Amino acid sequence: MGNIGEELAQAFVQAIPTVIFVTLLVFILRRIFFGPLAAVMKARDEQSKGAVARAKERAAHADARAAEYEAEWLKARQEIYSQREADRREAVAARDELLKQARARAEATVKAAQAELAAQAEQARGELAQSSAALADQIVRVLLPRPIPGVGATEGPR
Repeated sequence: MGNIGEELAQAFVQAIPTVIFVTLLVFILRRIFFGPLAAVMKARDEQSKGAVARAKERAAHADARAAEYEAEWLKARQEIYSQREADRREAVAARDELLKQARARAEATVKAAQAELAAQAEQARGELAQSSAALADQIVRVLLPRPIPGVGATEGPR
């Protein structure tokens, strides 16, 4: 069995340069290839995560701005509706005032016309009363040739 031990020892001795070469190759590959590759991949991962974070931040900012614009738009719309309602109320009030003035003028015109008609009617009644008295006197004089005391005019027949 001594022979197997020597063969094993010789195989180990012959394997030493291979182990050294493989170990050296691993260190060199780590330094030259895997290290920079890992650094690049890590940087790329960080950049993509950063880009995603920035995109989310920008999206949140855009949503906030959109909400601000929406609120401002609603506020402006409410102001327009309020102004429109105020203008409508003002126009209705002006219209009502004009109608009130027109009615007042119409009522004044009607009252003046009624007063004028009443005055004309009173004048016509007075004229009719005078005319009827004079006409009655004429009829009495024509029908009764002599004057009757207390009836008609004080003058005699004509």
